[in-house]
Amino acid sequence: MKMLINGEWCDSASGKVFPVHNPATGEVVDQAPLGVEDDVRAAVEAAGEVFSDWAAKEPRVRAKILFLAAEEVRRKNTELGALLTAEQGKPIREAVDEINGFANILEYYNALSADLQGEFMDLRGYGRTTVIRRPLGICGAIIPWNMPAIIMGWKIGAALTAGNTMVVKPASTAPLTCMRLAKILEEAGLPPGVLNVVTGSGETVGREIARNPAIRKVSFTGAVETGRQVAMDAAPAMKYLTLELGGSDPMIVCDDADIPATVEGVIRGRFYNCGQVCTAVKRLYIFESIADEFIRRLKARVEKIALGNGIDRGVDMGPLNNRQGLERITGLVNAAREGGGEIITGGRSPEAEALRHGNFYLPTLVTGLPRDSVLFTEEVFGPVLPIATVHDLDEAIEDANSSRYGLGASIWTRNPEAIVRATEELDAGIVWVNQHLRIPPEVPFGGTKASGIGRENGSRALEDYTEGKAVLVRL
Repeated sequence: MKMLINGEWCDSASGKVFPVHNPATGEVVDQAPLGVEDDVRAAVEAAGEVFSDWAAKEPRVRAKILFLAAEEVRRKNTELGALLTAEQGKPIREAVDEINGFANILEYYNALSADLQGEFMDLRGYGRTTVIRRPLGICGAIIPWNMPAIIMGWKIGAALTAGNTMVVKPASTAPLTCMRLAKILEEAGLPPGVLNVVTGSGETVGREIARNPAIRKVSFTGAVETGRQVAMDAAPAMKYLTLELGGSDPMIVCDDADIPATVEGVIRGRFYNCGQVCTAVKRLYIFESIADEFIRRLKARVEKIALGNGIDRGVDMGPLNNRQGLERITGLVNAAREGGGEIITGGRSPEAEALRHGNFYLPTLVTGLPRDSVLFTEEVFGPVLPIATVHDLDEAIEDANSSRYGLGASIWTRNPEAIVRATEELDAGIVWVNQHLRIPPEVPFGGTKASGIGRENGSRALEDYTEGKAVLVRL
């Protein structure tokens, strides 16, 4: 694989590469250039040179290129899904769904492009006023490894449609699919320099994107601590920022919930992508009157989840993406066990010989933990779910809101009053009712509190990649 700078696929200025490993086997999938600051600067220069021409095109002309790329992505979704599985670890079914989701996003912004227009107001006493919307300029995007295709789509779809040019840094453990998608966009007619992809570490490539004064906006998805650093690096240049910094999403199960359907909701909401989703269910609060039955059913269902290499048939859950993640999950569960938590199921790596070279961990349920346990207070990126019982909705909402995070939350109930209360009172950027996790491109996505600032997706994201200029005319 090569980096994409000014329409050329090239090596890094460092002359070095780094390996990308298959998390299911430990084998090397491919190599990527180890980018350095000079590579980012070259990409910024290329993006700056073509910005005026790209911004001058009609929005529908720009978006048509994205639409053509989306068609090609759909034609190659199985091939791209296999690449995503090889570098990221998720089951091939989930990988193909994510590739199709990337295409959905490009198609959505193609459809929305005709609405990218200014505003006219006839104000008596002030004259005729027009608000003209113009693209920001060069924008930077820093993409995580857990959902690289979808999140790349969120970041480039709105930015490119609005007329910006971009410098993108994929995650070091999962850069390959992002580079392949960039190549498809290039082949669909995206002019050289409009989209540049620089691979490398966050400490060098990511930090230069955040610091470079020519970049007007940075969109970052990742950990809270890294997000704070991005914000500090971006502050001297007064950049626009979108920061999606993860979550510890609560799921509330009321005593009137459809138990079988809710159990399936937990399975999808917690163990999809091996639990490595920002909006995954990470804390489960069950009304005590149904807790015993619910936990019994959930345990039985969790123990049917099939682990394995995501490329194989019949696999429900793949490995964690990287060894550091496996070590952290192992440490957290061990600490929970030592702290009095009861491991209902899981709590270790699998013993099967075929899985011992990968970053596998059994889906795990834990009860009996205090509310200040790390499993309840921090974002746990892996297949571990702490469970607590609550007396009523008041206690459930109080516990749900006790986290520093506020990305997503869900409530499972048939009670209209409980639904209204939850949607109004839960501190979260998105609240699901009798579902969890799915986010169509039309829906604004982002959080509150430590989960970040700004929104991606939807028409608002398109507007956020522009600046308004007010023109008042008196004749």
